[in-house]
Amino acid sequence: MKAVVGAFKRLRINGVFVALVLISVIASLVSPYFLTSYNLQSVVRNLAFVSMVALGQACLLILGELDLSVGPMAGLCGVIGGLFMVKWGWDPYLSFFLVLLVGAAFGFVNGSLISFLGLNSLVTTIGMSGVYKGINLVISKGRAITGIPKEIHFLGQGDLFGVPMPFVIMLIVMVGIVFLTRYTPFGRYMYAIGNSAEAARILGIRVRLIRVLTYMLVGMVAALAGMLMVARLGSAQPSIGEQWVLNSIAASVIGGVPTTGGVGSPAGALMGAAIIGVIENIIVLFGVSPYWQTAVSGIIVVGAISLDALSRFFATKRKMGGIAQ
Repeated sequence: MKAVVGAFKRLRINGVFVALVLISVIASLVSPYFLTSYNLQSVVRNLAFVSMVALGQACLLILGELDLSVGPMAGLCGVIGGLFMVKWGWDPYLSFFLVLLVGAAFGFVNGSLISFLGLNSLVTTIGMSGVYKGINLVISKGRAITGIPKEIHFLGQGDLFGVPMPFVIMLIVMVGIVFLTRYTPFGRYMYAIGNSAEAARILGIRVRLIRVLTYMLVGMVAALAGMLMVARLGSAQPSIGEQWVLNSIAASVIGGVPTTGGVGSPAGALMGAAIIGVIENIIVLFGVSPYWQTAVSGIIVVGAISLDALSRFFATKRKMGGIAQ
C-alpha cells in the first residue's frame, strides 16, 4: 500500500511538472514577450512571495490543518517592520529579525487557539484574519509607511547572479522546510498527525505541541514574505498579502498536497505556485484587467480542490475494488 501511495504521489508531481512545461510553451507561443529576460525575472520575483507562503501552507495541509490568515498576517508584519525601521529608527536588519519573531508569535496565537481550545482551524483563522487586518489598519491608518532604509532594498529588489533575491531566499526556505518534513522526527510526526491525530496521540506524539510549532513556522514564513515585499516596494503597504491566501492553498493542492492531510511534499507547492504565476503573467501580457486575477485565482482554487477530491475518490474506488477481489 505504501508503494502505491508513493507511486501516486510521484505521478501527481510529475503531472504538475508536465502541466507547467505545457503552459509555459503555450505562453511562449502566444506572446513573444513571455521568454524575455525581463518578463521571466518578473515572473520569478513575483513567484517567490506566493511560493514562500505556500510552503508554510503546505506544512499545515500535511498536518490536516490550514491557515486563512497568512496574508493579513504578512501584511501586518510588514507594517510592524516599517514602524520599527521608520518611526522608531531601529536597525533595519534587527527589525527584520524581530518581525520574524512577531510572525512566530502570531502563529503561536493561532496554533494555541486551535490546539488547546479545540477550535476549528478554518473558522479560527478566518476570525484571526479579521483581527490582523483590523490591527494593520489601526496602526497604519490605512496609509503606506514610506522611507524604508535602503540597506534592505537589496533583499527585495536585488539579484544574485541574475536570480532575484526573493526567489533565492525562497529556495533556501524551501530546502529548510523540505529537510524538516522529510528527514527529521518533527516531519514524521506531522505526517503521522495528518494521517490520524488520535493514532499519533496513542503512539506518544505530542500532537498539540507539533500543531503549535507548525503554526509558528507558518507565521514566521509569512512574516518573512511580508518583509521581503516591503523591501521590494520600498514601503510598508497595508495591502501586502491580500492575494496570498487563495493562491497559497491552490499552489499546495496543485502541487500534490491534499486537503485531507498526511501526504504530499512542500516542494510540490513551488510547482503549483509556478503554474499560478505563469497563468497570471499571461493575463498581464494579454492586457486583461488585473482585477480578473482574483477571479482566476478563485477558479484555480476550486479546480485544484475538485481535482484533488476526484483523485481521492477514484483512488478509494480502486482500493475498494482491490479489496473486493
